[in-house]
Amino acid sequence: MIKQIYKIISHDEARHGGAYLRYMKKALVEVGDGARAAFSKIGVLMASARRTQKPLHPTNLHVNKDLFPNDTVQSRLPDPDWLENWLDGQIRFDADWEKKVVDRILHNMSLLFERTFESVQDLNRYRKEVMARLGATEPPVGHAA
Repeated sequence: MIKQIYKIISHDEARHGGAYLRYMKKALVEVGDGARAAFSKIGVLMASARRTQKPLHPTNLHVNKDLFPNDTVQSRLPDPDWLENWLDGQIRFDADWEKKVVDRILHNMSLLFERTFESVQDLNRYRKEVMARLGATEPPVGHAA
């Protein structure tokens, strides 16, 4: 029963991913390099989770320095350690699964930017190319960082 529930959840997450990809493609047309810079930065962060102690997921990324450190979705949960406990204990999100997720992120970024990314370093080089075209060190204000 639990496997079936997780299968349903994973399919729902895949649908969300498809919707995000459509949104991102639309933003590339409307915003251009500003969107490329923002999306590639998020891709690098999400695919570099192994380099941090906490999972890099939108629920635990800091978004408001005035509320720091209680500015993440995860920090406002009744049990802020829940996500890590769930990943480590309940679903056993190990190195093999992490590699699958990173490969999928790189695959989707490749589809989005119509360029192949074999590694996080490839994606980061692309991000730096876009930033150089913008003549900036960070994405423009008003876009995801």
